[in-house]
Amino acid sequence: MKNTLLLLLLFTFLSPAFAQKLSNNKATPITKALYQNLYKLSKSHMLFGHQDDLAYGVGWKYEPGRSDIKDVVNDYPAIYGWDISKIEHQHDKNIDGVPFNKMREYIKTAYQKGAVITISWHFDNPLTGGSSWDTTRNTVKSILPNGEKHQLFKTWLDRAATFLHSLKGSKGEAIPILFRPFHELTGHWFWWGSHGTTPQEMKEIWQFTTNYLRETKKLNQLIMVYNTNDFKTVADFLKSYPGDEYVDILSFDTYQFDISKKQDFIDAIKNQSEIVTKLAKEKKKLAAFAETGFENVPDAKWWTETLWPAIQGYPLAYVLVWRNAGYMPSTKKMHYYAPYKGQVSANDFKKFYQNKQVLFEKTLRTKKIYQTK
Repeated sequence: MKNTLLLLLLFTFLSPAFAQKLSNNKATPITKALYQNLYKLSKSHMLFGHQDDLAYGVGWKYEPGRSDIKDVVNDYPAIYGWDISKIEHQHDKNIDGVPFNKMREYIKTAYQKGAVITISWHFDNPLTGGSSWDTTRNTVKSILPNGEKHQLFKTWLDRAATFLHSLKGSKGEAIPILFRPFHELTGHWFWWGSHGTTPQEMKEIWQFTTNYLRETKKLNQLIMVYNTNDFKTVADFLKSYPGDEYVDILSFDTYQFDISKKQDFIDAIKNQSEIVTKLAKEKKKLAAFAETGFENVPDAKWWTETLWPAIQGYPLAYVLVWRNAGYMPSTKKMHYYAPYKGQVSANDFKKFYQNKQVLFEKTLRTKKIYQTK
C-alpha cells in the first residue's frame, strides 16, 4: 500500500500537467490555477478572443453589455484583449479612445464571468516622443539601465503598474493578466522591433521589465507572453528570446492581407503553429496565436475554410482577432476583424461557433479556470 502511494505521488509530480509552472514562483494562487487550467484545456480546446470587444463595434460605442460577437452568436469571447497605450502619459483614454476607467470595468466584468484577459502596450517612443511606429534606432538602448531614458521608462512602468494593480475582483483579489509587452518584436514597424535594436538589447529590456514589474512593483498576477511576427524558423522565433525564466506563453501574430493568397496564409500559420507549439512543449510553456485576422473579413467562409484549417490540430491556448473599429475617418475606410450582424462572414462565423473545440465565454465559464482542481 505504501509503495502504491509513493508511486502515485511520484506520477503526480512528474506528470506533464504538473510540470507546467509559471516563471514567477511568487505568482498568486489564482494566477497559477489559470495557467495550469489553460494548459489542460489547450490539449483539446482553443479559446476564441477579440480585441476591445465590449467597448465598441461597427456602428456603436459604449453600449452596456453589447458586443459584435454577441450580436452574431449570442455569446461573448472567451478571452478579451486590451491595450494600455497612453497610460505612460497618464492620459484618461488609450490609443483607441477607450477610457481607462471603462476598460477597468470591462476587465472586471469579463473576469467575474470566468473569461481571460490579455493586455498589450503600444507605448510611445521614449527617446523621441514619437509613436510606437517611430523606429528611431537605439530607442531600446536608451531605456536600458544607464541609458539616457532609463528613468523615464521606469516612470512609465510605474504608471502601468498602478493601473494593473487597480484590476481587482469582487473579493479584492488581483485579476490575472496575460501581459504581452514589446509585441511583434521580430517585426520592423515598432521602435522595439528588429529595425531599431539588437537581439541582445531586446533580451535585456525584456528581462529588466519583467524583473521590475515582479520584484519592484509586486505584480504577481502577470503571465508573461513572448510575442513575435514574421518568422519562418525556430532560430527566427528565438532570436530575441529572453530566457525561460522570463516567459510563460510563446505566441505569434500573423494577418491575412490578400484574398487570393489564402493557401499561403494557411501554410504560414501551420508552419508557425508547428514551431511554437513544439517549442512550448519542450520548454513546458503554453503556446498561443495572439493576434490574427483579415481586415473587413471579405471572405464569406474565412472562419471555417481558412482560419480553422490553419490552426486545427495544434495545442494553441487561444486565438484572438483584432478590433472592430468600424469606419475610420483618418483612413476613410472600414476597419474590423470580427463579424457583426449582417456582415458577409457572419453565417460562417456561426458555424465556427458550433465547433466544440473552440471555446467562447459561456462554455469557458463552466470550466472554472480560476479554481484549482
